[in-house]
Amino acid sequence: MSTTSKIRRDQRRRQEKQAANKAAATASPVEPHAELRDPQRALLAGVVRRDGEWVLGMDGRIAGQTHSAAHVLAMIMQAGELHERNGTPVRLIYSDALRDAAQAEVQEKGQTFDEFKAELAAVMAAKKDS
Repeated sequence: MSTTSKIRRDQRRRQEKQAANKAAATASPVEPHAELRDPQRALLAGVVRRDGEWVLGMDGRIAGQTHSAAHVLAMIMQAGELHERNGTPVRLIYSDALRDAAQAEVQEKGQTFDEFKAELAAVMAAKKDS
């Protein structure tokens, strides 16, 4: 490889690294808000907030995203209940911010969180059956 080629390659690598650093610096922060773990502390599901949306991750993949804190909290709770019914004890922890946002959201609709969660479970069961 010629000296000129090496110089160009090094310049290109520096530019790529600078672009990657700039992208990382301008990326919006990811705020963790909930995690569901098994007895070995393996992560089964999690909720983060990014760019104003709640993101639910399960099995290492994004399972969905929404503006609804109540929806995502109910979903991760249902995932925990499913694991428990299948014999896997789990531990769910979630932030006060997620809990408070979910409660405020359902109160605006005139519901309790438990009512919302039961309604969502019924809707999901109906979709599964059809």
